[in-house]
Amino acid sequence: MKTTDYLVFFIYFIVVASYGYWVYRRKNKESVSASHDYFLAEGSLTWWAIGASLIASNISAEQMIGMSGSGFKLGLAIATYEWMAAATLIIVAVFFMPVYLKNKIFTMPQFLSQRYNEKVAIIMAVFWLVLYIVVNLMSILYLGALAISGISGIDLHICILALAIFAIIITLGGMKVIGFTDVVQVFFLVLGGLVATYIALNLISGGKGIGAGFGILQSKAPEHFHMIFRKDNPNYIDLPGLSVLIGGMWITNLSYWGCNQYITQRALGASLPVARKGLLFAGFLKMLMPVIVVLPGIAVYYIVKENLGGITGNQLLTATGVQDPNKAYPALISLLPAGLKGLSFAALTAAIVASLAGKANSIATIFSLDIYKKVFNKSASDKHLVGVGKTTVVVSMLLAVLLSLVIGDALMGEGKQGFQYIQEYTGFVSPGIFAMFIFGFFWKKTTSNAALFATIGGFIVSVILKFLPQMVDLSPLYSIGWAVQNSGGVYEIPFLDRMAIVFVVCTIGMYFISISDRKRGIIAKGLEVDAAMFKTSTGFTIGALIIVALLAALYTVYW
Repeated sequence: MKTTDYLVFFIYFIVVASYGYWVYRRKNKESVSASHDYFLAEGSLTWWAIGASLIASNISAEQMIGMSGSGFKLGLAIATYEWMAAATLIIVAVFFMPVYLKNKIFTMPQFLSQRYNEKVAIIMAVFWLVLYIVVNLMSILYLGALAISGISGIDLHICILALAIFAIIITLGGMKVIGFTDVVQVFFLVLGGLVATYIALNLISGGKGIGAGFGILQSKAPEHFHMIFRKDNPNYIDLPGLSVLIGGMWITNLSYWGCNQYITQRALGASLPVARKGLLFAGFLKMLMPVIVVLPGIAVYYIVKENLGGITGNQLLTATGVQDPNKAYPALISLLPAGLKGLSFAALTAAIVASLAGKANSIATIFSLDIYKKVFNKSASDKHLVGVGKTTVVVSMLLAVLLSLVIGDALMGEGKQGFQYIQEYTGFVSPGIFAMFIFGFFWKKTTSNAALFATIGGFIVSVILKFLPQMVDLSPLYSIGWAVQNSGGVYEIPFLDRMAIVFVVCTIGMYFISISDRKRGIIAKGLEVDAAMFKTSTGFTIGALIIVALLAALYTVYW
């Protein structure tokens, strides 16, 4: 990076920080001590702020770095996480959000407490806190710092600390500051990503434009433009065929977008029409994301393969000579001219910080409202809860920094796909969580014992299936596509299929446990649900149909 790049970078962050401070002073002047206001920005986020904040918090190092890396290795198929998310957001807007808002639910543990009991809520609150810190915060910090270090040359450890400090500053302002600054972040995120994609495609075409570049990319690297893998594809273990359309991909998306404090928090403080518009807007943005986070990885794959001179294969190698897909996006940014490189660097850093801030705020919300207030200090005032939340932000970020420094390289370094790491380990709990939520929404007979089975039993079954290949030969399952060889030659069940299996086990177990409890006189607590809640406006319906039509066209063309 040149002096111009650093100047653009610092100007960007001064503008964002100043805007965030202005929002903090203007919006929080009278209500800074109100816990719902601090944690949820209740009633103050518009639909466009909700949608932009959802994307800014979702699109972080795990996408910009991890998913671009997966695009480099797997191709367009990894875009299924983004495109299926667009369909998922529609389902969440239509069916999940009305239940939350009708029953005045502000946190996910609150839903579990209200629908089941305190025991289920506390157990899941602890699960979420551990998951958010150990998997999400740590991975975002490590992958983000890896990218920033690769672009700027600054030491990796310094980058980890700097990201954590800036995220803490943003998070301490509360959900309002996060929500409104995210609008600025997502604008520059999209702009920077589009510029990087333009540069790459133009380089591939020899200066003849992005259309020509995309055409060359499709014709010269056709193996990177298949959405559905066959069993003999070496990447089948990451994206197992039709599971991306009718299997585990639905579970991971519905759990993430519909049962995740980190995400739903942005819409829980709004009215239903505003929340739905925000989710639909986020759905349209998700349709665009593969152009920004997947296509660059495919472009780098072709540039390196054809030795076009823009990026050398050596730029993607680790110190031990292993090709690292996580270095694909930073290598692409190195092609940008002075000034634009600084802007793209700022956009990437902004995405990382926005995601860290959103995650830290969710951790603070769950700990303060669902653990501290219920277990340690039931009479805590709003002002005291906000103070606890701010302390939680700092502590959780420090823990994530320590984890990044100690185990980050072992889990996500040396050529590993960071994005796939996050998806697999989140998948240990998401099938049980999704089963517990979906039964809690729509089957009033579901009991708390059934929910506990999904929570704990689902996790145990996930662990068993993960380590089963070390004890049992699963090669007979290859014929039906449920087991494929990993890099070590051992047959294992792809993690998306494991999630589908665990979800089925959880639903069957929950059904029979609930029936048994009912026979023993245990009555479940149902939520307030009626058919009228799920009616949508004409505008929303048209927007949803457009997204579905686009998805059908994309999967048809790139099957």
